[in-house]
Amino acid sequence: MPVQPQLFPESQPPEVDSTPETPRKPPVKAAPLWLQRISLFILVLFCVYLGVLVTVLPWWTRVWDDNLFFLSHPQLAAFLHLGAVRGIISGLGMLDIWIGISEAVHYRDHRA
Repeated sequence: MPVQPQLFPESQPPEVDSTPETPRKPPVKAAPLWLQRISLFILVLFCVYLGVLVTVLPWWTRVWDDNLFFLSHPQLAAFLHLGAVRGIISGLGMLDIWIGISEAVHYRDHRA
């Protein structure tokens, strides 16, 4: 039977490190307080603006009914002119307003 050669010769035993090195992660620092507050202000402003727009837009007949995209797709227009669909879209807008106000109310500073 053939003998396989040894992978590690006996004259030089393999070195085994008994302490595994784990890389240490640097501590995560919080953003500056002014940046946190500005980002909150922009988020709330965006949510409320978009929410008001989505809430009002389905009921604004000049924009919703005379839309060129809807006029070129009559089946989509028939669906989007239903009162229930308009109500669902307005409800999503109100939900977006709620999210913006909730973010402002529940804001907490993250200090390092």
